[in-house]
Amino acid sequence: MKESKSMKVCPTCRKTYSDDGLNFCLEDGSVLTFAAPDAPETVRIPHPMATNPNPGSMQQPSLQTSWGQTPQYSIQPQRSSSRSWLWIVGVIGIVLLLCGGGIVGFFVIAVMNADPANNSVTNSSTTEPTPGTTPKSDDRTDVQRVDLSEWVRETSGFGTTEYTGGEFLMAARQKGYYYVLVAPAEYKTESAKTSVTVRNVDDSASSLGYGLIFLSNPKPLVQGYAFLIDTQRKKYRVVRHEPKKETIVVNWTNSAAIKDGKQENILEADHKNDLIELRINGQSVTSIRNVHGYQGGVAGLYSGDAARIGFKNLEIRR
Repeated sequence: MKESKSMKVCPTCRKTYSDDGLNFCLEDGSVLTFAAPDAPETVRIPHPMATNPNPGSMQQPSLQTSWGQTPQYSIQPQRSSSRSWLWIVGVIGIVLLLCGGGIVGFFVIAVMNADPANNSVTNSSTTEPTPGTTPKSDDRTDVQRVDLSEWVRETSGFGTTEYTGGEFLMAARQKGYYYVLVAPAEYKTESAKTSVTVRNVDDSASSLGYGLIFLSNPKPLVQGYAFLIDTQRKKYRVVRHEPKKETIVVNWTNSAAIKDGKQENILEADHKNDLIELRINGQSVTSIRNVHGYQGGVAGLYSGDAARIGFKNLEIRR
């Protein structure tokens, strides 16, 4: 029987050695021990690399989500009141004046100058009418006539004016607006009968009307009355003015006294005491109490809805 050769083995990696003179493992330095007889030599197998069991798929990145993210906010402490808004309104007013009539429907702009007439444009608003009574009329012999040829303005962002054939023509530049001209302070209508001849030159429609201003502040549309007609519908109405507002005193009312089409109509406002009698072509149609008239108020003219209206014979009788 062949004598078996002694073998040494590494207790750590289990590698065997046949050299009896070798005392330490050449792999990890561990002290070798004698192996059992006929122990088979072992071979160190390296650890396998990990493999993907499903090579056809790719790992998807995770979706990041966030919940309950409340927006940041702060509460400003209450400030003491100031008049800074007055500066804002002032700046807006200057811008409007520089831009002309483009945004006039939002603000009332009254223009004061040295000309015989002043002008303004605004939108209309309505309220309930105020009833009145009709006093007796009388004749006035002291006549003050207004020269309308001096009221022509070369340029205006609010309306157009011209004087031709003894007639003063005026119109607002836009539908839905009205154009107002008033006389200087010496043309007072208080305790007087004020009259004017009116004609719808083109027989144009006008939902706002056209006619006579009386008892008005010399600065237009600040305080005063307007007696207006619409010849297409043969109706009249009375309004009063205050800053940024037109208020109805007598709503649109039918009247057979009005001549239709392009015919002339004479409007009169006869002020006595606290009553104002209003006439069309010599016929009394209504009267109102003088509650909102301007003391020492003047005469003027009103043209609405871009209708071209002719005026003449603006007179004040006392």
